[in-house]
Amino acid sequence: VVATPGRLLDHVQQKTIQLGQVEILVLDEADRMLDMGFIPDIRRILSLLPATRQSLLFSATFSDEIKKLADQMLKNPQLIEVARRNTVSETITHRVHPVTSGLKRNLLAHILRHEPDSQVLVFVDTKLVCSRLAHFLARHEIAADAIHGDKSQQQRTETLEGFKSGRIRVLVATDVAARGLDIDDLPYVINFELPHTAEDYVHRIGRTGRAGRKGNAVSLVCAEEKGRLAEIEKLIKLQIPQEVVAGFDPENDYFDSGPRRKRGQPRSEDGDQGAPEARRPREREPRSREPRGRAKASTVAADGFDYSLPYEPAATLPGVDAPQNSSVTSPPRKHQRPIAFLLGGLGRKPG
Repeated sequence: VVATPGRLLDHVQQKTIQLGQVEILVLDEADRMLDMGFIPDIRRILSLLPATRQSLLFSATFSDEIKKLADQMLKNPQLIEVARRNTVSETITHRVHPVTSGLKRNLLAHILRHEPDSQVLVFVDTKLVCSRLAHFLARHEIAADAIHGDKSQQQRTETLEGFKSGRIRVLVATDVAARGLDIDDLPYVINFELPHTAEDYVHRIGRTGRAGRKGNAVSLVCAEEKGRLAEIEKLIKLQIPQEVVAGFDPENDYFDSGPRRKRGQPRSEDGDQGAPEARRPREREPRSREPRGRAKASTVAADGFDYSLPYEPAATLPGVDAPQNSSVTSPPRKHQRPIAFLLGGLGRKPG
């Protein structure tokens, strides 16, 4: 029985399959199942199998997480390596084209036009970018199609058959959809976006340069991906040559040493970012803000009275009596007319 973990558990729940007599268990593409979060389903399947069995685990990349997974799921496992850990074929030529992120699509079309007879496998990170890039290439008269997880199995099968037959020249794919893709002679693999893990780079370019044939691994790298490129070079122990294509220049700070400057961050005179103390914002003295374009109005009247001074009551003029109660004169009260209250009125005074 060959099945995905989720589909196999569906059959177990529907009682359409029994796993009590399984003698051999094969876990293929364990690194991808680990990345996609299938390990809990694998543990459930293991609990349904007989304790005495033979278990085989296959992985294209052998990371520390895979080794830990093998130790947990297997009993006294024996390690068999077909090739050295995370190594690439010596027949593959690596090349990096630094480019601004917004010019990647145009640069890719430019490269494909200069390789008219070669089939190319292009890797991207997301399904959305995969579909949009394939449509972009098709609009530029390049026979391209996309393969990703949102397509049905029939659509993916038709796309793969078209690519193998040569009807489709450029296949744009995500890492998950390209698993199991086997093409005998694939001269070019292009990383439109660098993978987030260096091990995936090894797995991507493993599609080319097989069986002693020559292959080409081309990566379009913008400034934001310089960190990923450094991790890849560290893993494969190779400094990949970089070549700028005329008309497709990278960001201005791509070749700067050290970490990339954030947008808007000032440079020092020697081109460096300066010491941390020099990058701190300087404290400014508080100052009053005045309306722009207007002259400051005078506070002194024509008779010499200054309106900016606090108020002081004037002295009593001759012939005028000073107020007795307070400095503020209250207006005279009007004569109040008696009004009736309650229901009985005021009554009459005795005569």
